[in-house]
Amino acid sequence: MFPSASLAFLLFIIVLLYMGVKMVPQGYSYTIERFGRYVYTLQPGLGLIVPIIYRVGRKVNMMEQVLDILPQQVITADNANVSIDGVVFYQVFDAPKASYEVANLQNAILNLTMTNLRSVCGALELDHLLSKRDEIGARVLAIVDEATNAWGVKVLRVEIKDIEPPQELIRAMNLQMTAERQKRAQITEAEGKKQAQILEAEGAKSAAFLRAEAREREALAEAKATQMVSQAVAQGDVQALNYFVAQKYVEALGKFAESDQQKTIFMPLDTSGLMGTIGSINELWKSMQEKKA
Repeated sequence: MFPSASLAFLLFIIVLLYMGVKMVPQGYSYTIERFGRYVYTLQPGLGLIVPIIYRVGRKVNMMEQVLDILPQQVITADNANVSIDGVVFYQVFDAPKASYEVANLQNAILNLTMTNLRSVCGALELDHLLSKRDEIGARVLAIVDEATNAWGVKVLRVEIKDIEPPQELIRAMNLQMTAERQKRAQITEAEGKKQAQILEAEGAKSAAFLRAEAREREALAEAKATQMVSQAVAQGDVQALNYFVAQKYVEALGKFAESDQQKTIFMPLDTSGLMGTIGSINELWKSMQEKKA
């Protein structure tokens, strides 16, 4: 009888030890209750409790966690109905508060975030809403983090995943963007034409300047030739005078021939005088070349 009682007592001790040894995994904390009242918290590793009197109350995940914010309808300040969804990143830093201060921690965080997200977005216009996602997330984060601090939770980030306006508004925005692109293209084309006209005007100006410069050089050359002829005549050189008369005669014939009103050119009968003049021009040219040499 005694061996049986000893064996039973030994088995009872083993069961008590098994019930009293608690292995807490990394990233978790266990709250310990005595007769239903919180007493202390077991940290990761091997822990011992008194069985029957003490028990594990909550197994709290202390790692960073993510909650998805389901798409919800929000009316903006300019009466645009948009659908918004996002994610919340949070981490428990106080296991007893997270276990006993709120009944359903994840549901409470989710509902608190959705409510404040609607409030923040509802106070903004659509253009601001679409372009300031980071600012919206930061404002919601500040509100939610302060509210969840009493639950032993630290809200790390609130990210806006998608903002979807109504289809009618999307089509209107696409038409507006198309009009803006066409406007920019027309402005670019007009600027190109303007630059082309400026370059063309500058080219015409340069060409006119070159023509004027050529005329000036031609006038200077003619003046110099006239001066040389005048000096030769003053020195008694008759050939110079013949050269001058022949030059004017040839120029007059050229203008007469180019005239649209004249179809026939009458040459003088005394061609010997003309030939003599041409000969005089040749002699004058030779004498001028000899003087230069």
